[in-house]
Amino acid sequence: MANTPHTFNPTIIREYDIRGIVDKTLHIADASALGRAFGTMIIRAGGKKVIVGYDGRTHSPDFEAALVEGLLSTGCDVERIGLGPTPMLYFAVFSGKASGGIMVTGSHNPSDQNGFKMLMDKSLPGGGPIYGAAIKKLAAMAAQADYITGKGSEHKTDLRDIYVERLLQDYKSPKPLKVVWDCGNGAAGEIVERLTKKLPGEHILLFEDIDGNFPNHHPDPTEAKNLVDLQKAVADNKADLGIAFDGDADRIGAIDGQGRIVAGDQLLALYAAEVLKTHPGAAIIADVKASQILFDHVASLGGKPVMWKTGHSLIKAKMAETQSPLAGEMSGHIFFADKYYGFDDAIYAGIRLLSIVGSSGTSLAQLRDSLPSTIATPELRFPVEEAKKFGVVEDVKKRLAKAGAKVNDIDGVRVMTEDGWWLLRASNTQAVLVARAEAQSEAGLKRLKDQLGIQLRESGLVLPAA
Repeated sequence: MANTPHTFNPTIIREYDIRGIVDKTLHIADASALGRAFGTMIIRAGGKKVIVGYDGRTHSPDFEAALVEGLLSTGCDVERIGLGPTPMLYFAVFSGKASGGIMVTGSHNPSDQNGFKMLMDKSLPGGGPIYGAAIKKLAAMAAQADYITGKGSEHKTDLRDIYVERLLQDYKSPKPLKVVWDCGNGAAGEIVERLTKKLPGEHILLFEDIDGNFPNHHPDPTEAKNLVDLQKAVADNKADLGIAFDGDADRIGAIDGQGRIVAGDQLLALYAAEVLKTHPGAAIIADVKASQILFDHVASLGGKPVMWKTGHSLIKAKMAETQSPLAGEMSGHIFFADKYYGFDDAIYAGIRLLSIVGSSGTSLAQLRDSLPSTIATPELRFPVEEAKKFGVVEDVKKRLAKAGAKVNDIDGVRVMTEDGWWLLRASNTQAVLVARAEAQSEAGLKRLKDQLGIQLRESGLVLPAA
């Protein structure tokens, strides 16, 4: 393998992973170059062993093979754990004393897209999730062919049963539940099959066959249309609740027994009530899309609410900084450092949810109703060209500053008014802008949406209906 420079399409170098359209912006050669750059980074940091996994997309095996080839060429020893959810890769790195790990996954993106999520052992220089400047450094190394050459070894390991046993370790429910699990034909399927065979209660599985074409519905539980099948199955089976996953099972969706969506920030509020009992006064982190109710709820429980940037790598880094036992995002990434490893594992979050509901003496619907209510839009997502999306947010930010608006600009713009707040930010994973608004009344929500709509129109865009 020659030491030749390699240039990544700039649109695939994201804030917290690498992701693009297969054979258009993302190519097999990118996987090989990434393996060489990442392997070089690991060796220079004093590491050696890298664990690699891949999701159920049709092109993932080919990307995985090229990635492994690149890693081996640097002298890294590669442990290949095969097809499975991203959290299984994280678990393998944390439990297997590895120097780093790379997951080949397109996450919740459309089936024609793929990418890579990376992490390094925290004990190594620059360790932790690989994001931001570290990803740019890998791209620069590839562009300069700044690679170490060596000869590594490889072997395959089947961690599925070990991972399932670890998931079961924190199941603490005195009451067996009836649960519907929607795997969305994503990478969670086989693990959930093994898990539910060992769980008490009755478990109904939907779309557990792993199929990278996603023939039933797209595996993205943040969009209500993708939860319709789960809602119907919960109703038909008179289930206690339903759980859904995204394509690589690091994001959870939930449905209560009445068929209502339990949003990511509502789930985090329920988890926080449990976690703060054993970690009083701890920091609980949520992203800028989360409801003000969540932050107020955490404070009322004696916790320290922390608003932070959206993005799994960014949240993990903030957790390490604040020693937070729990964090989450509206998108359904839930991070447990309480009893677990601090990474986003939707299957584990499902186990913790069953434990909370089964131990509560009540239902998920009643737990949801115990939280204060506001009136909010769902997460509104609308297409904007990759090269333009950040510019739109910057233009809006400048106009708001000129108008003297009260703005939190930690991630996009979250604008506070007497009615509530509205948010506009650019997605780091897709060519879309994300908006949301929350108010105490319908009239207030309309005013917030009108303000947001005005800003978008000034940038030549139209706010989607909600």
